Amino acid sequence: MSEDDVGWEVDSDDEATAIAELIGRQIKFWREGAGLRAVEFGERMGYGDNLIHKVERGARIPRPEFLDRADEVLGAKGHLRALKPDVEKLRYPKRVRDLAKLEAQSVEVCAYNNSVVEGLLQTPDYAAAVFGCRRPPFRRDQLDQRLGARMARRAIIDASTPTPVFSFVQCESTLCRPLGGTLVMREQLEHLLEVGRLPNVDLQVLPLDAEENAGIGGPFRLLKLKDGSTIAHNEVQLTSRVITNRQEIQTLDMRYGSIRAQALTPRETLAFIEKARRTA
Repeated sequence: MSEDDVGWEVDSDDEATAIAELIGRQIKFWREGAGLRAVEFGERMGYGDNLIHKVERGARIPRPEFLDRADEVLGAKGHLRALKPDVEKLRYPKRVRDLAKLEAQSVEVCAYNNSVVEGLLQTPDYAAAVFGCRRPPFRRDQLDQRLGARMARRAIIDASTPTPVFSFVQCESTLCRPLGGTLVMREQLEHLLEVGRLPNVDLQVLPLDAEENAGIGGPFRLLKLKDGSTIAHNEVQLTSRVITNRQEIQTLDMRYGSIRAQALTPRETLAFIEKARRTA
């Protein structure tokens, strides 16, 4: 089996490194306790001893199914399986983990995008198409990692909870760009219709024929936190930035208000997307 089947490379941050090393030490402890050499353990797991050493050194984060099998092979009585929640957290890049934490602390999430459909609104196939456009392309494990992270973040849009509430404004151009092909785009439009009908979501489209557009400067997000503060997030070529400067946040908040006013209403937006879906 390949390295991608074992797990993911460790992200270069202190938290990921420390936990990956802890998991590796636990696997080594149980392997040695079972009286197995790395090569023997690898044979029973279906992997080479080189990959086993990488996991034990904390150089790779094992997949949850690897821990399930290792627990069984080493007779760890659930101790290795118990590490799966830590693995699930570390499988995503640090910047994604940090953003997910901020979203979880929010009472309101606002996002404008004129490049692609906003990440929280993407279907798996559409997201894969977006990541597939990247140059240089992602390796398979990197692609799986980022796609998993994006899909996991979508869980925050839950109609059964009153907060956070969501406001999304999509430039019409993002609905006309058939990333992944016609079928993928049609499924994406159908998903937008579903999300746009949720009681805690306001979805709007800013038409291309609008004579005013305060969002020409590009995509951004505003996260209004439970403690009353607001932060912003901006992602452009090669840069992902969390903004805490009050003046910059005030400027983006002002722009978002203008963007919402220039966009179609949520009801008009659903009709607009339905028309786009039928002609896609």
